[in-house]
Amino acid sequence: MIIEIILLILLLILAAKSLGSYMSRIFSFKKTILDPILLPIEKTIYAICFIDSKKEQKWTEYTISLLLFNLLGFFFLYFILRNQGSLPLNPNNIPSLSPELSFNLAVSFITNTNWQSVPPETTISYFTEMFGLTVQNFLSAASGIAVAIAFIRAFSVDSSKTIGNFWVDLTRTVLWILLPLSFLIAIFFVSQGVIQNLNPNLQITTLEGYKQIIHQGPVASRESIKMFGTNGGGFFNANSAHPFENPSPLINFFQIFIMLSLGSALTYVFGNFVKDKKQGWAIFASMLILFLAGVCFTYYFELKGNPLLAVQGVNMEGKEVRFGIFDSVLFAIATTAASCGAVNSMHDSFTPAGGMIPLINIMLGEIIIGGVGAGFYGMLLFAILTVFIAGLMVGRTPEYLGKKIESKEIKMTMLAILILPIIIHCFTASACILPIGVKSILNPGPHGFTEILYAFSSAVGNNGSAFAGLNANTFFYNITTGAAMLIGRFLSMIPTMAVVGSIASKKIVPPSIGIFPTNGPMFVLLLIGVILVVGGLIYFPALSLGPIVEYFHMLSGKVY
Repeated sequence: MIIEIILLILLLILAAKSLGSYMSRIFSFKKTILDPILLPIEKTIYAICFIDSKKEQKWTEYTISLLLFNLLGFFFLYFILRNQGSLPLNPNNIPSLSPELSFNLAVSFITNTNWQSVPPETTISYFTEMFGLTVQNFLSAASGIAVAIAFIRAFSVDSSKTIGNFWVDLTRTVLWILLPLSFLIAIFFVSQGVIQNLNPNLQITTLEGYKQIIHQGPVASRESIKMFGTNGGGFFNANSAHPFENPSPLINFFQIFIMLSLGSALTYVFGNFVKDKKQGWAIFASMLILFLAGVCFTYYFELKGNPLLAVQGVNMEGKEVRFGIFDSVLFAIATTAASCGAVNSMHDSFTPAGGMIPLINIMLGEIIIGGVGAGFYGMLLFAILTVFIAGLMVGRTPEYLGKKIESKEIKMTMLAILILPIIIHCFTASACILPIGVKSILNPGPHGFTEILYAFSSAVGNNGSAFAGLNANTFFYNITTGAAMLIGRFLSMIPTMAVVGSIASKKIVPPSIGIFPTNGPMFVLLLIGVILVVGGLIYFPALSLGPIVEYFHMLSGKVY
């Protein structure tokens, strides 16, 4: 266990520096090893799409481009889902999906949520998997990274009215980062037993004489971008607990590593762009401390188990028995810290206290080693809030990296931060009041409440994992979780981009003796404190109605 954690930390540090250096070169338009192959492709794309790659955009233009691009992606994917029964590469003759389910899935994949309320192996054709879902895995991940790069760029420019070009950031992310690295990851997956084919499902006869369906398909190509792009979802309903998706302890560990690698690398990109690598490492340290705290807390309560069981000890219910308690816990914390949503165990079967940490990770916006940009720019919003509070403490105008933080930035920052909890609480309250929402829960009492709370937190936070126990494939949940995904992804992006535009337009002020340093241990501790205090104040009432009260009920002898 300790060796595994140490190895993971070392690999994340290595990924932060190596992948971060590579990404810095890409977005600084410096020469890379792939340029001879990719530059002609990039120019061809710009020519076909009539894109002026030399023209930079204001934050409003950048945001409009982002929203229009994802709107087109929604219509494209919705069309495929509604017509997959008549499209090719459907050897299992899977029919087209209903309007509300198509809406939910299309929204899910353009928002990088990848929430699937149905078993995909029996609902999604190979054509839809490859040309619909997998394509959006790349594009939604690239959209998030583009926003993060724009935010990083805003701190590095001096009095600029522009923040870059969305189409260029998107294209270079896909061509230079996601495609080549996902290809290499897919090759490695296939070599370790992850399947990749277009064969129809197999029907076999078991030793007991029963018929069993063995599902086939292009799994490795989907898994590579699913994990690396922190998309989540899965080719199979069992997700990363399925041996065709996650066949060995080595692949399990590797999946944990790659879903945390892009979030780690963005911290190094940040340090490179602002010409102070300590700034990036300070953000990385804050993320890592919160991540390790979540792992330790959850592991402690899963080892402690349920005192009401006749067999005392660890809680193996819902765990991946091939990998054990610790790797199930590590995967659960990683996937909710990185905005991924892939699972190798059922969070619904964790102890109340243990299952609360994945829920909190999502509620905080998955800023803890956040994936594909969304978590990282969420962390930068908390960093801005932290320097504002620190500035109030020392009685000076707060500054972050030479940029003065004033009223507009704080208003937009708080709006971006508060959108998530407002929507989570409103949708959860509605589902708990309406009979149509309550009848979908499996367990009564606080555990059933947690199932609903987790579902909407996962949707709004664009995570996509499920607490299980909730039948979300109903008209009510397909529509409400779809709306929650859209709001959580794009409505929070608008004030975030307003902050980006405002920061970029500010003049860089040379540091003075009275400025609070943001590259040392004090800033790291204060940033962690602000995250926990803000998160605690916002979410404690809801958590106390769910996992917290359930934990104390369990100690008193009552379970749900």
